[in-house]
Amino acid sequence: MPDEKQKKGITYADSGVDVKAGEEAVDRIKQLAAATFDSQVLTGLGAFGGFFKPDLTGIANPVFISSTDSVGTKVKLAFMTGKHDTVGEDLVNHCVNDILVHGARGLFFLDYIGINKLVPEVIAEIVTGLSRGCRNAGLGLIGGETAELTDVYAPGEYDLAGFVVGLVDQDQIINGSTIKVGDVCLGLPSNGLHTNGYSLARKVAFEIAGLKPDSYVEELGTTIAEALMTVHRCYSHIIHPVLSKYTVDGMAHITGGGIGSNLKRILPAGVNAKIDKSSWPSLPIFDFLKKAGNIDPDDIYSAFNMGIGYILVVPESEADKVVGEIEGMGETIYRIGRIVEGEGAVKLR
Repeated sequence: MPDEKQKKGITYADSGVDVKAGEEAVDRIKQLAAATFDSQVLTGLGAFGGFFKPDLTGIANPVFISSTDSVGTKVKLAFMTGKHDTVGEDLVNHCVNDILVHGARGLFFLDYIGINKLVPEVIAEIVTGLSRGCRNAGLGLIGGETAELTDVYAPGEYDLAGFVVGLVDQDQIINGSTIKVGDVCLGLPSNGLHTNGYSLARKVAFEIAGLKPDSYVEELGTTIAEALMTVHRCYSHIIHPVLSKYTVDGMAHITGGGIGSNLKRILPAGVNAKIDKSSWPSLPIFDFLKKAGNIDPDDIYSAFNMGIGYILVVPESEADKVVGEIEGMGETIYRIGRIVEGEGAVKLR
């Protein structure tokens, strides 16, 4: 015999999707998105597509460039702590840095959130971070998608991804092809892990070391969760002023694979990058993870950025000027290596 619910007919909510919660979430995030708009954004949230009219003034040969990514397993820390207002900023900054290495300026951003159960307050927290990252980088948050997928994600969990679209003059694209012997490698410090290596970091911190998210770690001066959730830095406010004044032969955003894998991506044939690992101070979080997990030195440099989040390769004649420019902004930068003859490899010593 059919039960009473079957007699009445099943609803969308009975299958796990709450349409009303979705509408409430959209209402909560509209103002957050609108805070990122300027005159180039032609639609608000709620349309089927986001409209953006770029200002091409002064760009002779405009080229659009895009990049997409996720926050990876860093979202697991958001689940553990109930703190969701930073992972969105992590996502924006990661994507902006990826197109920044080619000299591009970001225009707009779209996000995707797939979640087990749509909780408007959680969505609003995530979008708070997205909005903050977009405002800081000068992007319009012009759209996105939130999908309630109860059969895909575990209770209390979600995934977060997005993409950025930027603009660069074709004649000013930076791709590393002009890197040459004698160039100097300059490194901008990271805040911590940024958005890479979290599967290893969580295993070390919570399984091997047996810590809880709110465990205070003396050598870190904070809880382990706070140290691991430090926001991924955005470097656009540093790099664009440098590009407007000086020659830069190549740039690399240090993400998954560490310095070796990411710097190698921009090296032309016939050269190596020789990096001195002692040329910048080690961050406490990496010292802690290395010791607690007894991580092999090669493994740790391939898993983490090890304190360098972004690298510029500049002509030797420009190095002092670039360093002076960046230090004049109140930022820190390190001379971390040189370009030498070789076969396109990165040598960390």
